Amino acid sequence: MPPSAGSTASLDDASVPSEPLLDDDGLSTETPWWYERGIQSPLCYLRWIPLRRRFAQLALWLRSGDEKGDLEQSGFNDRRRLTLSTTLCFCRRSRRVRLLLFIILGGLTMLGLVQLISLLSGVFVSFFPSYIDRNVDLWGKTGDPSEYLAHWPTDQTADIRPVACHSHNDYWRQVPLYSSIKAGCISVEADVWLFDNDLYVGHTKSSLAINRTLTSLYLDPLLTLLAKQNPVTRFQPGYDGPPHGIFDTKPFQTLVLLVDFKTNGHDIWPYLTSQLSPFREKGYLTYFNGTTVIERPITVVATGNAPFDLVVANSTHRDIFFDAPLAELAASDSSVTHASIPYDFRNSYYASVSFHKSIGFPWRFQLSEKQLYILRAQIKGAHDRGLKVRYWDSPAWPYSLRNQIWTELVREGVDILNVDDLKSATGKDWTRI
Repeated sequence: MPPSAGSTASLDDASVPSEPLLDDDGLSTETPWWYERGIQSPLCYLRWIPLRRRFAQLALWLRSGDEKGDLEQSGFNDRRRLTLSTTLCFCRRSRRVRLLLFIILGGLTMLGLVQLISLLSGVFVSFFPSYIDRNVDLWGKTGDPSEYLAHWPTDQTADIRPVACHSHNDYWRQVPLYSSIKAGCISVEADVWLFDNDLYVGHTKSSLAINRTLTSLYLDPLLTLLAKQNPVTRFQPGYDGPPHGIFDTKPFQTLVLLVDFKTNGHDIWPYLTSQLSPFREKGYLTYFNGTTVIERPITVVATGNAPFDLVVANSTHRDIFFDAPLAELAASDSSVTHASIPYDFRNSYYASVSFHKSIGFPWRFQLSEKQLYILRAQIKGAHDRGLKVRYWDSPAWPYSLRNQIWTELVREGVDILNVDDLKSATGKDWTRI
């Protein structure tokens, strides 16, 4: 017999009840013992009776309509039927959830198998490279027939695309000059100090070193590169035209060497002129011949404490140009005539100014109308005189603002970007702005 209704023992502690009394249909007429024990779900009881009787009992529970009275006589009321119906609905819902999970997991498994097959196919194909792949991988390697075909005399700067950027304080870089050329910069800067009859390179006196001179860091490496770009071979025993520049992809692109005079300019001038003699003898220096400028592989520009009077001292030949003050070229005063400003293409190459002092900080993260007016006036004044515009001390952070300012400068006609981050500056095609 089932335990009494007041008992609180769990189903696990209960024993299976004895055979109940059956009606004419072979169904139980007794109140289920699991309900007397306070257990709401009949499914807990179903697992204790034979399979044949489970279906018979479920059929009784699911009867409705005219058989409602019979159900009540058998000890089942609407509350128990509702509980059973809710339980069965939950079971059906659980089956749908399991089916959905099965479909999702099956789909993910199939995707994983497809990816695995694709990966294995790629690995398999890699063991059998094509004829072109094989030649690309082995080209120029020792022992391959292409070993002596991979290089040509002027390939030092192969695949380097020149970019209109100036390597600011280039000597600070881990590899001065070479890293800027590799990035594609067409202008580099060297600060020079005169001590003991030589020109030393550094930002301050405390940063100077006995072996870091203008000759060792810049002049000698440039001479070596230019010699490689202008080889004497059986095909070209001599040059009947202008020498080629540093960049193999654009051989007539000049490289600007901006020399910032840190000590007395009149004292530095004769030393710089003397150290440039090898370039002058080989025709590597851009020069003014009295009427026009002849561009060559290297263009030397003097800035800082450079003496303008010595730049213009020779009226028939100049190969050191001046960095003109850009702010003075945009004077709106009608009394300042074009002729009263001495800076033009005959004596100067760049026209530069501090962006921070001249234009100001773009507080709205873009140039205001007033700032654009000043910028355009300065650019026009420089271009009217045949000079290239360069702004230094422009915002460097945040990077989004820096890139925005670079874009606006190029769009407005600035000729060269003064940069510290070579990778960011040379990674964009500024010709598409």
